Amino acid sequence: MPKQNKQPSGCGCSNIPISLIVLILGGGYWWLSQKSNLDFSKFLPKNPQANIPVLNSPTPAIANPSPQTSLPTNPSPSVTVSSTPQKQPPITKTLPPTPWEKKAIRGIYLSRYQITNNADEQTIRQRVRYYKSQGINTIIHGVWGNGCTMYNSEVMQQTLGYKSCPNQFQEKWLDWLIDEAHKQGMQVHAYFEKGIKLDKNSPIYDLAVSRNWLVPGVDKTYAGIDHYVLDVQIPEVANLFTNISVEFVKRYPQIDAVQWDDYLGYHAELPGKIDRTANLTKFLQQMITAIKQANPKVKFDICHHNPYWAKRYFAADWQNWNVDRVFIQAYNEDNFAEELNYAKKYAGIAITDQQLSRLPELIENDKINSILVFPLAGKPEATAAQIQTLIQKTLKNPPKTSI
Repeated sequence: MPKQNKQPSGCGCSNIPISLIVLILGGGYWWLSQKSNLDFSKFLPKNPQANIPVLNSPTPAIANPSPQTSLPTNPSPSVTVSSTPQKQPPITKTLPPTPWEKKAIRGIYLSRYQITNNADEQTIRQRVRYYKSQGINTIIHGVWGNGCTMYNSEVMQQTLGYKSCPNQFQEKWLDWLIDEAHKQGMQVHAYFEKGIKLDKNSPIYDLAVSRNWLVPGVDKTYAGIDHYVLDVQIPEVANLFTNISVEFVKRYPQIDAVQWDDYLGYHAELPGKIDRTANLTKFLQQMITAIKQANPKVKFDICHHNPYWAKRYFAADWQNWNVDRVFIQAYNEDNFAEELNYAKKYAGIAITDQQLSRLPELIENDKINSILVFPLAGKPEATAAQIQTLIQKTLKNPPKTSI
């Protein structure tokens, strides 16, 4: 058999000339180095995302973008959506004032010993807040009575040899009372209880007798007690009251008002039938002027009978005294209707705890600007509670007719 030629195995690369290989590699390098030839996308099918699901997934955030990466200069602020709804503040409705709240002064009298007797600061402040809770906005508290003060007075000491009434009170009791009342939006009026009259229990009674300071006779205006009246026509007596009053409004400059009552007068039944009207008017004008000079802010009030009765039976011509406010004292039921007519013309009316049945109609009467209540029973806290009860009943069932 003839011998066959053996075929070489492999690709035969060994037979390719080296020069041709170098030429192919060099051309390939040149072609790849051209930027336009790097774009392979022209060889891919158009709209590849429709055929490649992975491209539909969210684009991952770039953790550390290179400096060449363009970022927004003012990125939109992120908004946090709370799943808990925000609570809206409650809407506060302002209710209109009740007829009682419309009264300018809703006052209660506290006699000299009803709050002062050795009461500490906490007790006094609590009592003030109690009266506020019962609808009272003014405390009319005794600071003078029966010829002596309810605070330590230099005038008393120098003139009469006593610094105060015989009472155990803490020195700052009135400071605490005024301070707490003002914190509660209330007022305090200083009540010169008993005015120019004394009884035999007064610490200055014997002194007044020895100095002939009393007018002759016994004042029997009120049954059950004999009063003796200081004569303000005597300069020493007039100066005593003026100096006491000036001292008081200077010592307690935050007091809202000073009030005197029907004890500021001379009863017509006193012996001699002497008309002391002119002397009393002159005294009051001088005293009020001195008070206003010492403390222009303080008001000088009186709670007295109607102008006819006051002048006719008590020599009290208060229409000429230059007072700031007049409250008509209507304690006499027999004359109540007449006193009420006067009360409509002045600052208001004063009644006692025995007349509280009249309170609902007085509250509803818009011609009565203020109502003062005097606790004759000597239990002001109980009286205040009764007032509050009547107020609530009046709000629920107002009277069909007004006085």
